[in-house]
Amino acid sequence: MKIKHIFFDLDHTLWDFEANSRATFIKIIKDNNVNVNFEKFLNYYKQINLEYWRLYRNNAISKEKLRYGRLKDTFDKINVVVSDDMIHSLSEDYIKYLSTFNKVFDGTYEILDYLSKKYTLHIITNGFSEVQNLKMVNSKLDIYFEKIITSESVGVKKPNPKIFQYALEQANAIPSECVMIGDSWEADIMGAKNFGIKPIYCNFENQSVGESVISIENLLDLKKYL
Repeated sequence: MKIKHIFFDLDHTLWDFEANSRATFIKIIKDNNVNVNFEKFLNYYKQINLEYWRLYRNNAISKEKLRYGRLKDTFDKINVVVSDDMIHSLSEDYIKYLSTFNKVFDGTYEILDYLSKKYTLHIITNGFSEVQNLKMVNSKLDIYFEKIITSESVGVKKPNPKIFQYALEQANAIPSECVMIGDSWEADIMGAKNFGIKPIYCNFENQSVGESVISIENLLDLKKYL
């Protein structure tokens, strides 16, 4: 069956989440006059945030708990006392400013220009709708994509098969016509594979891949396969 549709994840795949998150924290910590060792804070936050997203993906915590808890736990970890009011303020500022920084991975626009001439492109993201849509518009990624599917709009998150089912219905596609490209082994790769969609793993940190899945280290490597 000929490939007709390509689904991309957004964060950590096209949109450089770590770089943009870092820039956001530099701004909001300075704006709120928080006295903290920034590098130490960010080092702990990165891992704590990943764990909170894992819990959120598995419906173990709410969006509000994620946004508050990841900051609270980071400050606790580095023994910095910050009031709840300040944590809520930082949380709100983080969401407010995150989408104003728009670094994408090297090769993003080039590969989207290349692929959009051959396939219909879509986004499937576990991120929050209001933030993801702003990221897409502000980084000028939105023009490449036919459908933008967020987990909030569906009510379930990758790797739940319902989000892939919904995405394919929206795209009027069948699994054998589709490819899913993303950075999360659990959410993107296994989620797509279990649904019958061919996955391509954005292995930008060169992790060991045990299964027979296409793995790329740079977005432009997609030209070898698509």
